[in-house]
Amino acid sequence: MVIFMKIGFDNQKYLSIQSEKIVERIERFGGKLYLEFGGKLFDDFHASRVLPGFAPDSKVRMLLELKDQAEIVIVVNSGDIEKNKVRGDLGITYDLDTLRLIDAFRSIGLYVGSVVLTQYTGQSAALAFKERLMQLGVRVYKHYPIQGYPTDISRIVSSEGFGKNEYIKTTRSLVVITAPGPGSGKMATCLSQLYHEHIRHIRAGYAKFETFPIWNLPLNHPVNVAYEAATADLDDVNMIDPFHYDAYGVTTVNYNRDIEIYPVLREMLRQIHGECSYMSPTDMGVNMVGHCIIDDDACCLASRQEIIRRYYGELCAMRRGLGKEGSAERINLLMNRLNITVSERPVIAAAVKKAQETNYPAAALQLPNGKIITGKTSSLLGASSALLLNALKALGDIHDDIHLISPIVIEPIQDLKTRHLGNSNPRLHTDEVLIALSICAATNPTADLAMRQLSKLKGCEAHSSVLLSQVDENVFRKLGVNLTCEPKYQSKKLYHKK
Repeated sequence: MVIFMKIGFDNQKYLSIQSEKIVERIERFGGKLYLEFGGKLFDDFHASRVLPGFAPDSKVRMLLELKDQAEIVIVVNSGDIEKNKVRGDLGITYDLDTLRLIDAFRSIGLYVGSVVLTQYTGQSAALAFKERLMQLGVRVYKHYPIQGYPTDISRIVSSEGFGKNEYIKTTRSLVVITAPGPGSGKMATCLSQLYHEHIRHIRAGYAKFETFPIWNLPLNHPVNVAYEAATADLDDVNMIDPFHYDAYGVTTVNYNRDIEIYPVLREMLRQIHGECSYMSPTDMGVNMVGHCIIDDDACCLASRQEIIRRYYGELCAMRRGLGKEGSAERINLLMNRLNITVSERPVIAAAVKKAQETNYPAAALQLPNGKIITGKTSSLLGASSALLLNALKALGDIHDDIHLISPIVIEPIQDLKTRHLGNSNPRLHTDEVLIALSICAATNPTADLAMRQLSKLKGCEAHSSVLLSQVDENVFRKLGVNLTCEPKYQSKKLYHKK
């Protein structure tokens, strides 16, 4: 099976109609909109994997269409700062990620207005972070826990609730509320601002931007099921929006948390504005992604692959002691719902077969033309490193017998690792192989030819018969290779280096 993806999504159309939809919503509320932005603004690789053609930075590029109107407010939970909560994908704490986001927004010309510390109760780490931000010239506001939130609406929408929060001074018509991660309090921040704007006689509205689930795709469409697989550890479940169906007789898809909170949100908006113009959770959204799918089959195929990758990801997380109990089982049920089997990912069988033949770890990668390349463990190279070199040879039409890196170059690196750097494993990791290859490319035209093939690896599928080191995983990720691993270690040791 060839699984290299065809384009299924019109990214240029998305940039155009998504920004138009947001402008339309701003005008609907009289020129001021608080937009709760869910998911990742930068590097949305999940969307780019399940919607081939969707650029990972699409949402940011869409905001750049509105940069003269847009203001960014970053929300971070004070408790997360106090606990040094870490973003799993980046390995940095939420306070550091807030600084990273500010730099990232500013570097592309988007205006960051302020940072909001939610659930603030005097946490020392949060207070220290506030002082640091203020020294850096960033405005900071504090929002507090509200007793009875979210059910005691009369208290919440009063001077004892939202009224206690500091009013965020904003200057643009579109205020984008974003955060380093989930549970930061984006919705509460939006509603608090609506309360404060209302008592100041300023018209403002609220809307929500979530890429997934896609409201105008069927409940069991693979793209929507892939979202459930991606959030299996959060217990998110896609559902038919009953409020939308009751109001319009039209079936749309939302997810459980938005549907559960909608009656409360509707009543809060009624308390603030005297009415709620939204008849359903779906009404709140401004997502136009579903209108930009141009090849449904391509997106279905891509999503089925993503579900398998998520399944293996959860199995590996559990093996490492980092996963949530039951998440892999939930994804397995989703696979059964769509009749997905791991045989749809041919690199799995290829890697496992090679490992059985050699009795050592092995890896496999599928090239854009469908050909599967394997790599085996040797005295010089780990399986992933061998796979990488073999793939570059195949892409550059270089004969398999040719050494891209001479053993004369590899052996001194191994000596450095084992004699001077304290490594017990002499085999070269993928990053070390690429550095050695780049050095050889300076004088060896064949190595240079191999180096020029690296960009062709983007979007390729790969599988390892064992869990890889963090170094090797990062190299594959940076090259754009979609990697999965068998949930087992190479050895029976209790401690495994990253």
